[in-house]
Amino acid sequence: MQAKSNMKKLILVASLTMTALAGCAVTPNSANVYSSRQAQGEQTVRMGVVESVREVSIDKGSSGVGQLAGGAVGAVAAGSSIGGGNGSIVAGILGAVAGGLVGQNVEANMVNRRGLEITVRLDSGSLTAITQDADEMFRAGERVRLLSSGRTARVTH
Repeated sequence: MQAKSNMKKLILVASLTMTALAGCAVTPNSANVYSSRQAQGEQTVRMGVVESVREVSIDKGSSGVGQLAGGAVGAVAAGSSIGGGNGSIVAGILGAVAGGLVGQNVEANMVNRRGLEITVRLDSGSLTAITQDADEMFRAGERVRLLSSGRTARVTH
């Protein structure tokens, strides 16, 4: 009976974990995606030529949800499956630490995105660099447009 109760707790915690991690959806830094706030906004357009392109990783930052959820799952799983009394408490603590590390790693993999740092020589002669998601490829020598509005800028063909 105890094992069935512990299994229900584990399933509940796992479900909550997946729901929480699904809520950590990332907003792309793409030249092809506009937020509703950006739609119909005027942008300055400058023309230029790509000087260089470098692959980078875009880190959206950690919310801590993965670590917290992983710790909870690890604590319930380990604490409920090993012994009783002090052994169960120690197993729960070790499970929480291990689960937290796994959860932190899972969240990091979900929020880090492949990006490009695109350096452009503008027609004015100045050099500028924009970092955005790597959903559109650029090569040195290509003619491109830089669209900017306030602090947001993007490179497009």
